[in-house]
Amino acid sequence: MSGLDGFRDEVRAWCREHIPTDWRESQTGVDDAEFVRFQKDWFATLHRAGYAVPHWPAEWGGGMSVARQVVLYQELAAHDAPRLVLAFVGIHHAAATLLAAGTEEQRRRHLPAILDGEIWVQGFSEPEAGSDLAALRTTARKCGDEFLVSGQKLWASGGLHADWCLLLARTDPDAPKRHGISYFLLDMTSPGVEVRPIRNAIGDSHFCEIFLDDVRIPAVNLIGAENAGWQVAQATLGAERGMTMLELAERLGNAGFRWLVESAPADDPVVADRLAEFDTEITGLRALCRRLVEHGPSGPADASIVKLYYSELLQRLTGFGAEIGGLVAHTVVAKPLSSGWESRSWVLDFVGSWEWTIPGGTSEIQRTIIAERGLGLPREPSVA
Repeated sequence: MSGLDGFRDEVRAWCREHIPTDWRESQTGVDDAEFVRFQKDWFATLHRAGYAVPHWPAEWGGGMSVARQVVLYQELAAHDAPRLVLAFVGIHHAAATLLAAGTEEQRRRHLPAILDGEIWVQGFSEPEAGSDLAALRTTARKCGDEFLVSGQKLWASGGLHADWCLLLARTDPDAPKRHGISYFLLDMTSPGVEVRPIRNAIGDSHFCEIFLDDVRIPAVNLIGAENAGWQVAQATLGAERGMTMLELAERLGNAGFRWLVESAPADDPVVADRLAEFDTEITGLRALCRRLVEHGPSGPADASIVKLYYSELLQRLTGFGAEIGGLVAHTVVAKPLSSGWESRSWVLDFVGSWEWTIPGGTSEIQRTIIAERGLGLPREPSVA
């Protein structure tokens, strides 16, 4: 038996013993406090097994080979494990930023805390600076050994529960857009921080607005050099690709597709054709994700191709689930809070799937990147 086969058997045995089989039922209709408790308990369970942050360096509790990470996410998806919804920003975006650009003191302060359950939110998008992130207007003025920050952030996923925030603010209003931005670590308990939930189309409030009114951030919480935040932010945004996309693809190919087949009417040749198409597309998506994480990008647009492919396939698949689910599918008004976009609540999943064509760069932006960087087509007029 090869080392990978043995590891797969180990993960399978662990999944059978530790993944709660009733979590979808128990996480449907629960209040916020129970959702947070469940998420923290599940993260702690994964952490004890060494499965919570396999992508981190060994010195910080990770060190798992890429091949083993692929096996781990395949098996977690195959056994229908809950998603790490609240820990996601911390273990991916915050960790990637701290490891790439943080000081040793910042790493030692926050990486162990993330493993202990510290929750993070991303404070990037603004009301008039979503897809055009460099157009942000939140300001940070240097005052001695602090910065005074004022402004508004939008679409901050999990903001109601966050302990810390990855924050971009403009520190040089006269510099070209991408050259006057700084990157901060914001303590969400700081005076002047107000978080307001945004009720979305499926009835929950995962998204939030963050209002900042002369919030004092110590200069030691600056990540990277002042006015060099745009470059640091690329490390954060890069964490949305690679292994995280592989996890999502595996979940779509397991629970998502399995429930689509189970929902389909028997002996309908038209439906059978559509299912075959989805099966082929999902197989291609999973292969693309595996190649990206195992061999790295072969071109500058690879990550955009995968993100665009996943988000629009997710829309088509959940939309088809809502279509074949009929009127009954439209009566489902709740879904498990710890699930992803494959909860089997087809209409809610379909409405929620549109979210994926917006964050991390809209589908329109991904197509522009693919055209310009991948195909070498003429670039759009640039803005400094």
